[in-house]
Formats: sequence, C-alpha cells, structure tokens
Amino acid sequence: MAKNTGGGHRIGAVKGRSQTSTPSGHAVKRNDATGRFMDVKSDKKPFKGVRKEK
Repeated sequence: MAKNTGGGHRIGAVKGRSQTSTPSGHAVKRNDATGRFMDVKSDKKPFKGVRKEK
C-alpha cells in the first residue's frame, strides 16, 4: 500500500492505477481493471507513485 510521508514523496507504488497524459499535457489517472479514467490533474505535473503508460 502506498503511504504519504508528508515530505513531498510517497513510499510504495499505487496499485491498480496507471497514468497517461492528455493532448493538453495534463496527467490523467486510469483504473487498470475497468480502463476508465478517474482523475485529471489541474497542473501539468504527473501523479506521484502511479506508473506511467507508454
């Protein structure tokens, strides 16, 4: 299980999730089981601890 440390980083990986970027450059999180998009970040930085799709 992933845990936030409060120091700007996360220990462990977030399981069951992956991320990709939208054409506008924002990161979007996807559920591995269903393939549905879950969340889009308002800034253009990637999610912490979530693996990236190719």
